Amino acid sequence: MAGLSMEHPWAFAFGLLGNIISFTSLLAPIPTFYRIFKSKSTEGFQSVPYVVALFSAMLWIFYALVKTGEGLLITINAAGCVIETIYIVMYLVYAPRKAKIFTAKIVLLLNIAGFGLIFLLTVFAFQGETRVVSLGWICVGFSVCVFVAPLSIIGRVIKTKSVEYMPFSLSLTLTLSAIVWFLYGLLIKDKYVALPNILGFTFGMIQMVLYMFYMNATPVVTSDVKEVKEAWKVPAEDQVVVINVGKADKSSCAEVRPVTEMASAVDVPRRCAAEAAAPRQQVMAVDFARSVEVV
Repeated sequence: MAGLSMEHPWAFAFGLLGNIISFTSLLAPIPTFYRIFKSKSTEGFQSVPYVVALFSAMLWIFYALVKTGEGLLITINAAGCVIETIYIVMYLVYAPRKAKIFTAKIVLLLNIAGFGLIFLLTVFAFQGETRVVSLGWICVGFSVCVFVAPLSIIGRVIKTKSVEYMPFSLSLTLTLSAIVWFLYGLLIKDKYVALPNILGFTFGMIQMVLYMFYMNATPVVTSDVKEVKEAWKVPAEDQVVVINVGKADKSSCAEVRPVTEMASAVDVPRRCAAEAAAPRQQVMAVDFARSVEVV
């Protein structure tokens, strides 16, 4: 039991520190779900990051149980399973019908069918050390896939020269987590824990370097953002105002405003709606990046 044994104090220290850092990242979506709870709506947020994070935690718990003696891997991933399940249940409660069906499908395919298939293959097709090796490489392969997935966020930062979709605190947390879990894997001589976190450290450093490079840059409005803005624009001359003078209350303080002024007033909620979409996109990007953390 290298992870919990005090005969390996440095491994225990890094494993405990990794638990603490990873647990704080698990709590990162709380503001998102508090917002969902208050509004009684998922507001366009996606469930995929939480389903993926749950599957990752399930895999690592299975690996730790098969290998035995990996108590620190079990503790943090057990907490991850509970927390991610709560997030998914809350999402299902407040999501629209279409999103509920989609979430249910990916849970069935990934967390039930996918994990069940891996469980059956490793238990019945492999024995002894071969089982640990095969399951370890499955964990490594999945971890590499989810680490590569947020490359789209890095590409968006480079394209827009804006870091609004890549908070520095998140990149720093993921980098520190990767370092700690790499050292833990190195000290207990577990390459399956150590290897994926080399990639995690690399991407974390790239994100922080990009943040420092673009933090003061002037953002570039991309074509997709322009299309959204243009879609909300309605020329003032196209606004038609019909006033029934006969029914107008002369004693009231109502004002008849110029068409251009009314057009600008109408455009305000439209602009607000377009701007409101940005925070949701940012939170989804943050949550997905958080879900790639390997423990």
